[in-house]
Amino acid sequence: MVGKIIKGIGGFYYVYTEGDILYECRAKGIFRKRKITPLIGDNVVISILDYKNKLGNIDKILPRTTYLKRPTVANIDQAVIVFSLSQPEPDTNLLDRFLVMVEEKDIDAIICFNKTDIVPSEEIAILTNIYKSIGYRVVTTSWVNKDGVEELKAMLEGKTTVFAGPSGVGKSSILNLIQSEIELETGEVSRKIGRGKHTTRHVELITFQHNSYVLDTPGFSSLNIDYMEQIELRNYFREFAKYAYECRFKSCRHINEPICGIKEAVKRGDISETRYLSYKQLFTELDNIRRW
Repeated sequence: MVGKIIKGIGGFYYVYTEGDILYECRAKGIFRKRKITPLIGDNVVISILDYKNKLGNIDKILPRTTYLKRPTVANIDQAVIVFSLSQPEPDTNLLDRFLVMVEEKDIDAIICFNKTDIVPSEEIAILTNIYKSIGYRVVTTSWVNKDGVEELKAMLEGKTTVFAGPSGVGKSSILNLIQSEIELETGEVSRKIGRGKHTTRHVELITFQHNSYVLDTPGFSSLNIDYMEQIELRNYFREFAKYAYECRFKSCRHINEPICGIKEAVKRGDISETRYLSYKQLFTELDNIRRW
């Protein structure tokens, strides 16, 4: 029987199969010997040990189409990166880190700016236009008045989607509006530090509609890309490609080189200065790692 791993806790894997049946499975010993770990999102072949109690073994992991390191999941079609417009304030550098990670894995990205009910529309437009102009799909939502929820839900149909973003931005609240199978625990943002409490305890795929899955992940506020080669970084800022031909050197890193098409585009306003500053910060971090 073929199914998809939707949850893993304490060495047990919960596999969702046709007919909406969920089996509790263990991975066979051969996976441990080969140092292979089943991942959430893996499509697997299982053998049934007990039909009544829905117990089984994972016999085979089918080939993965995509793989994310953090959160550690497989076979993701797209990522919804959720940031709040306020409470907490949006950290665009962190958002750009998420986008770099998604671009590097060649996974489609949807940017969701939440809490539109507490931010003026003019401020929303300034932020969203930065990413819309690059070509990203952007949706704005509110858990309070339900704005944008149906638009977002339509984007998820027939896909396996990972929701990611820092704590307190409202990922679980939005997911609770999209699906009704599981009521995800939510928490308020700490007034003292302006950050969210960690409410999602484990990584889990949630099924809804027909052949649609969403993945809620524990919130976090940092994202390391130390595995990446420094020269690769420029490839994951998609707006750079349009102006790179203006650079004097093909190997231009867009930092200190003379006659750089990217820096000139920033001066003209064709590339967002905020995005370029994110690029420089990430480049410096990778440079420091390389030197160390």
